[in-house]
Amino acid sequence: MRLANAAHESRPWRIGEIVPDFRLEDAWALPAWGGEEDFPRLLALAASLDPSEADSRATRFLWELRDRLGRWFGLGRTRDGSDTGRAGGTADLPIPGTEETSLAERLPEDLRGTTAAGEFGKLFTPLYRTGQEATGEISNRTMHGVLHLGWAERGEGRYQGEMAIYVKSRGAFGSAYMASIRPFRHLIVYPALMRQFGRAWESTGPGKRPAQ
Repeated sequence: MRLANAAHESRPWRIGEIVPDFRLEDAWALPAWGGEEDFPRLLALAASLDPSEADSRATRFLWELRDRLGRWFGLGRTRDGSDTGRAGGTADLPIPGTEETSLAERLPEDLRGTTAAGEFGKLFTPLYRTGQEATGEISNRTMHGVLHLGWAERGEGRYQGEMAIYVKSRGAFGSAYMASIRPFRHLIVYPALMRQFGRAWESTGPGKRPAQ
């Protein structure tokens, strides 16, 4: 289910100190419950999922459409991560309003070198990882974005996954683009992704669920 921005921001996530100039675009509670030790399993599962292979035809169509728009208008692709590397492509674009090309330049010393390439799949370049949160960034010609995954304590030794998206749009076009796809994300893409995530989580281990 979707989370109120305030619910996500009320937790002591480290991401808040890294992206104070970004907008929290979306926050979701994931259908993934477990113990404190299950956070690595959450990250591995998130890295393995591919929205282009979702069970929803509408989601697959929108993902393919975004890929085609990326090729036609130079927006950066969504599928192979070719534009998210440190060298070349749109990764060389500065974060809007700054001269930085990566949020890695903002990390405090204790968060540097805490993650490795590939931990967020092909789309995102890893930024940092702690015992209960991890982040990756993506850059294209519409925005600079951050995927945040958290393992939120719910009490009595139970934890639940949370996902948040932070963005900083590139000018009026980027803002208009993000606004235009918002309804499709909320009504089609994210619900399908949640179903896919839930089934995959069930198949990877028992987890600890709240009492019914």
